[in-house]
Amino acid sequence: MENQTVNETVAETEVMTAKTVDRPMKMKIPKSRRVFLIINTTLLCILALVCLLPFVNLLAISLSSDEAVRAGQVGLVPVGFSLNAYQVLVTKVAFFKAFGISIARVVLGTVISLAVITLGAYPLSKSSDAFRGRTFYTVFFTITMFFSGGLVPTYIIISKLGLMNNILALVLPTAMNAWNMVLLINFFRQVPKELEEAAKMEGAGHYRILLQMVLPVSLPAIVTVTLFTAVQHWNNWFDGIIYMQPENLPLQSYIYNMVNEANNLRQQLVSNPSDEALLSQIPTKTLESAQIFIAILPILPLYPIAQKYFIQGLVLGSVKE
Repeated sequence: MENQTVNETVAETEVMTAKTVDRPMKMKIPKSRRVFLIINTTLLCILALVCLLPFVNLLAISLSSDEAVRAGQVGLVPVGFSLNAYQVLVTKVAFFKAFGISIARVVLGTVISLAVITLGAYPLSKSSDAFRGRTFYTVFFTITMFFSGGLVPTYIIISKLGLMNNILALVLPTAMNAWNMVLLINFFRQVPKELEEAAKMEGAGHYRILLQMVLPVSLPAIVTVTLFTAVQHWNNWFDGIIYMQPENLPLQSYIYNMVNEANNLRQQLVSNPSDEALLSQIPTKTLESAQIFIAILPILPLYPIAQKYFIQGLVLGSVKE
């Protein structure tokens, strides 16, 4: 009789447990938390719109007629829809040559920067006992975050090295980025020492430990540094104007020259027949907007692709030994 009672009690308990599992408890959100979420979501949506609207306006201008753009009628929607700017852009060999130079610069510059920064961050992530003089080298590199040699000395060095009008002039001066190196140092320090000691006992050297153990663990930081470096090279225009000839300008320098020269010519023209003929040869606002919009497109997908690695980086940074 007692056994039967116990069995019935166990059965009832199992049924109640199953119902609890099938019907999870709903956590009640406090009113203050709801207000915070509403305000936070609203502010983030407003900020996202503020960032998005200039791109929408740029696209609308590139798809509008020249008359509507000159009259200032274009806002967020194209007026007098036209694909003339993109049709003309397809025939511009100089634009696509500059586009190719920028892609080559991004690839070459990112690879060189990652190699230099990684090889610098790995030894500096060790303790002073394992690497004597670590403090001196850390200060030696990080001081460049606050002071630089200046434009004129850099130009003289590039000229003396024979790198003028060479893509290496756009890559080598920015190969070592102290900020990115500090980021990698902090990630490398989170790798458990026991793993490195076990690898050394198996006969692994520093290069093997770096390539097969440290870098895979630090993938979020590597992706972050790669993104920062690629965006820096893609957006940089000033060094291209200084070191490169007009026929070898990267894309951003090419667009800057084109827009600047076109604006200067428009301001200098006066209303007479000869100037009207010259005005027709100047790139229109729609063509300028089309080139700028296309120049933005390659770099935009990198952010959503790298987003998950940013999140992994935050999680990795919260794990301690």
